[in-house]
Amino acid sequence: MALFSRCLGANATFAAMRQAPEDFDEVRCLVACQPVSDLVIMGRLLEILGLGKQHLPELDHRVMLGTSLPFAARPDTSWAQYVSVPTYLYAVRQDSLTEPHDIKTAFAMLDTGDKELQWVEDTRRRWDGYLEFQRRPQPVLDWLHAHMRTRL
Repeated sequence: MALFSRCLGANATFAAMRQAPEDFDEVRCLVACQPVSDLVIMGRLLEILGLGKQHLPELDHRVMLGTSLPFAARPDTSWAQYVSVPTYLYAVRQDSLTEPHDIKTAFAMLDTGDKELQWVEDTRRRWDGYLEFQRRPQPVLDWLHAHMRTRL
């Protein structure tokens, strides 16, 4: 079994691997497309709106009032530390809604020596990252092929 998790689905995968690692014993590898940290994407959105990141604490407070869960308690890219299966991570490097350091954090935190990071280049559109597999499937297919071979 392999997992292909995108965006917040990748974050959910990280959280599930934290909460019940034994449930992933049969997972041979993970493809994680554009995981994201709430603080990073919300900070970028505040900047785009012209408000600035200095309003993150107020936004965090309002989100907590509405959901009972502050940003710090939500799975983010640092939760990749709970991933111990071979992982292929990819994202738009110059994504207008995030920052490259967030993906670099996920990659650095992965608890596996068998990992690969691919940047989607020449775009700032986050959606291009989601379309990467459809446009250029071969790198992901090669990764899956290499990790899904029958074990001897």
